[in-house]
Amino acid sequence: MLEHGGRLRQAASQYGIALADWVDLSTGINPNGWPVPAIPAACWQRLPEDDDELLLAARTYYQNDSILAVAGSQAAIQTLPLLRSSSRVGLLHPAYAEHAGSWQKAGHQIIKIEADAIDDRLDDIDVLILVNPNNPTGRLWTRPQLLSWHEKLSRRGGWLLIDEAFMDSLPGEYSLSPLPVRPGLIVLRSVGKFFGLAGIRCGFVIAKSDLLSKLTELLGPWAISHPGRYVAALALADQGWQIANAAALTMQGQRLRQLLTDYGWPPSGGCDLFQWVKCEQADNLHDLLARQGILTRLFQEPASLRFGLPKDESAWQRLAQALTHPDIKRLCLFTEPQA
Repeated sequence: MLEHGGRLRQAASQYGIALADWVDLSTGINPNGWPVPAIPAACWQRLPEDDDELLLAARTYYQNDSILAVAGSQAAIQTLPLLRSSSRVGLLHPAYAEHAGSWQKAGHQIIKIEADAIDDRLDDIDVLILVNPNNPTGRLWTRPQLLSWHEKLSRRGGWLLIDEAFMDSLPGEYSLSPLPVRPGLIVLRSVGKFFGLAGIRCGFVIAKSDLLSKLTELLGPWAISHPGRYVAALALADQGWQIANAAALTMQGQRLRQLLTDYGWPPSGGCDLFQWVKCEQADNLHDLLARQGILTRLFQEPASLRFGLPKDESAWQRLAQALTHPDIKRLCLFTEPQA
């Protein structure tokens, strides 16, 4: 199993700090997610049905009719490698590690590519996988660039797989979700990050219908629970909350970037839901913050930390206070954050 953020119980045990006393910034999930209402009893008593309100809401929100609901985009990440024969798969590093892990486990050849070298390496790969914006660096690619790469790959039966888990609060012109589906183009979406509903495990795959049919066969029936489908459908239809939340997240992302910069840890990248600090002393900084009940996401290669958004003003103050700790201030004096 690969490491992920959100291992709060593990941190609480390791540092001897009660669960309730932590500020968890490790996941990149919206800490002020869509307000879930009471769930009707029938949702718990009946099996989920594919022709409920979920797909209609998803088709409207993502502006695409060729869409499949899955148990979080993770389900698609693990299953898509089974739909291709042995392939050369290009991935960035760092990026969401489950992509590389799933394709490697399925017997494909993993080729690490630098973000600025994709054009030069495109002939060396059959599948290109990008998280847009990238997790954890925040690197963002435009539609014309992505479609150019897709065209070159698709000419020889290749795929472009775009994971848009952190796309929702960004301007619409970046997303590929609303575009007409085409062979070899696969887009993943999730309600986990922007909507803060990671616990219901609901995501979507946008692709040609033949590929969606193959995925459906592999995933089997009832991929998402009835309560999960009910909540996701309501959230996807709540346009007023979506507009207000996008604006709030943009402001909070800017605030987090400024706060880290003001205390000597300027981010090397990020997006509305997280900021990424690349520095040689990331391991020590992670430990010093954790000793104060601030959990961040540590990356070993390259050495870096990802900071998610604090939930409320109290959590913002906790983070600011932690960054003023004498040991962290001393560490900052001898650390040069990297671009």
